[in-house]
Amino acid sequence: MKIIPYLLSLFIATAFAQNKPKPYGAIPTKRQLAWHNTEVYGLIHFTPTTFENKEWGYGDANPQTFNPTNFDAEQIVKSAKEGGLKGIILVAKHHDGFALWPTKTTNYNISKSPFRNGKGDVVKEIELAARKHGLKFGVYCSPWDRNNPMYGTPAYLKIYQAQLKELYTNYGELFMSWHDGANGGDGYYGGAREKRSIDNTTYYDWNITWQITRKIQPMANIFSDVGLDVRWVGNEQGFAADTSWATFTPMPPAGVNVAVPGQANYPQSPSGIRNGKYWMPAECDVPLRGGWFFHANESPKSAATLFNLYLKSVGRGAALDLGLAPDTRGQLQEADVAELKKFGDIIKNTFGNNLAKNATIAASNQRGEKFKANFIIDNNNQTFWATADEVKTAEITLNLKKAIVFDVISLQEYIPLGQRIESFSIQTLENGQWKSIYTGASIGAKRLIKLEKPISTSKVKIKFKAPVCITLSEFGIYKQND
Repeated sequence: MKIIPYLLSLFIATAFAQNKPKPYGAIPTKRQLAWHNTEVYGLIHFTPTTFENKEWGYGDANPQTFNPTNFDAEQIVKSAKEGGLKGIILVAKHHDGFALWPTKTTNYNISKSPFRNGKGDVVKEIELAARKHGLKFGVYCSPWDRNNPMYGTPAYLKIYQAQLKELYTNYGELFMSWHDGANGGDGYYGGAREKRSIDNTTYYDWNITWQITRKIQPMANIFSDVGLDVRWVGNEQGFAADTSWATFTPMPPAGVNVAVPGQANYPQSPSGIRNGKYWMPAECDVPLRGGWFFHANESPKSAATLFNLYLKSVGRGAALDLGLAPDTRGQLQEADVAELKKFGDIIKNTFGNNLAKNATIAASNQRGEKFKANFIIDNNNQTFWATADEVKTAEITLNLKKAIVFDVISLQEYIPLGQRIESFSIQTLENGQWKSIYTGASIGAKRLIKLEKPISTSKVKIKFKAPVCITLSEFGIYKQND
């Protein structure tokens, strides 16, 4: 008789699917949806360059230079977690070519350093610490290598691909494979000490290289300045445009049929492209300090600055990638740890309590009980309010039952069906009259609005417009709490 409940559940699921709105435009993959949920993560730079007090290593530093006095992967990861970060990307090899794992591809690696008496593996230590404390793990392996004598020749490509295979195979599931556009220039190159230029559209054979990622790490989002899964926002200041679309249409160079790193500075990078061909949301990368590597004369950004960047990155449908720079001990400085903790506390204390959670909601249109308006305050991004197919403008009104003071507003679309909403406006009831407090265009994965000053009201109204029926997954009002 167990077949009856099974058939009933199948019927309900089928009915839900049949009544579900059709997707609009480009939609995210499973790995991209997981990336959106990560929101804030860190990018660790820690190589011989740290000990040279440089930003870019030339590739000629003696491996003996890498000798942290008290490396502590857990201190770094726990500090990141206290800051609200949900993932860590380690620069396993930067442009200097020094590999932080005992690779078989080059002698310029951690086994030639004094670290752990030549038996160390920073990639493994960071990976294990991240997994222990519940953070996702990713890697960055620079395609440019200023140490390798083969760089610029066809032989180097096999070396680089082998390095990726080692990282993809030996360090568990990765949430990101991070790539930037720095390619070619002057370097040590095994003693040649010369400038080597390459054509970054063809040299790395990205078609094949990306296939390695997809085969070994199918859940790893590929980041580069033009995708494939996550695009660069176009600056290293940590913010996206106020109107920000998750869709994008990169334009590969003539004769190349895949987006390649190094084709940066699209004018549309900060804002995305409405109705772009691909779901390709933005990452906003910014160092916690002045530079990506540790420099003793620099200080970390304040928690208040970080929160402002959070509002302008995560709060614009993007992600915040915060550069973490261990010092020559192999730890984050106490000032960095303190500001991260304060930042994490602001996020937790501000967004831990949705002040609209007890509201009653009226919608001008509703697509039946499976898509009712109350779902927008259920703290579940898998449920959503939707309008009927023919209804492309609608409004919802929240009765908060009493006057509530807030200064942050949050909206989230149900992005598995695409970024649909193209304009919205928010009103509050003041002295019996509706007053407009904000108008905007994009929402997407998340839209955070920080008001100039707190508002007290008992009712909030939001109006939406889209080219297709509307979906909204979550809505919240909050009071910033440091």
